[in-house]
Amino acid sequence: MFSVTVRDHMMIAHSFRGEVFGPAQRLHGATFVVDATFRRPDLDADGIVVDIGLATEQLRAVLSELTYRNLDDEPAFAGVNTTTEVLARTVADRLVDRVHAGELGPGARDLTGITITLHESHIAWASYERSL
Repeated sequence: MFSVTVRDHMMIAHSFRGEVFGPAQRLHGATFVVDATFRRPDLDADGIVVDIGLATEQLRAVLSELTYRNLDDEPAFAGVNTTTEVLARTVADRLVDRVHAGELGPGARDLTGITITLHESHIAWASYERSL
């Protein structure tokens, strides 16, 4: 299995509901380093997994929909705790939508999986992996 990973970041504000979150129940900010890993069993005719430039552009486009926003105010997250895990799934799903729309180029049609990893810090991160 071949893979290519591109990286960007996002800065958001949010709060959580539930005692398990302790002080994070209050509004707070978070900055995530975001890795998007694209997988396929074989390389395309050009010898690549995916166009790295397009993958970088599309990851940035997805993250720009979330960056500098209070996620508590976003209709898409109404009633949802926007945990690192939930945000990883959200980024993955939105990126897959862009793959299906052809926004990562024709070579991306043979991708078999994407993993999104959100790094909260140098010691903690969460990932969501999905098939295409």
